[in-house]
Amino acid sequence: MKLTRFLFYLTAAILAILSVASFLRSFMGSDLQIYKLYSVLMAGDAACMFICGLFLARKSKLFFGFAVTVLSLNIILTVFDQFGLADLLFVLLNLGTLASLIIHRKEFLPE
Repeated sequence: MKLTRFLFYLTAAILAILSVASFLRSFMGSDLQIYKLYSVLMAGDAACMFICGLFLARKSKLFFGFAVTVLSLNIILTVFDQFGLADLLFVLLNLGTLASLIIHRKEFLPE
């Protein structure tokens, strides 16, 4: 249970750092304004991952389903973009979190 929550928090921290970096990069040129959108989307994803880690201990089917949905979307949507090493590492981190969540689902779901 602790490992799964740690992976959610780790992913949220990485996404928050990337969100700030993307926002700062948007000021480097007028043609880089799309990075502001990327920044907002990454911040939203980071917030979702943080909420998943925070509320999984409540043993709720709703939060468990939300966590599985967020992780699945992260994995699926990453494949439809330009795919590089950073994307591979992000997919592996999300797959590891999803696997840990599914393996330990009895600890997160009500009986």
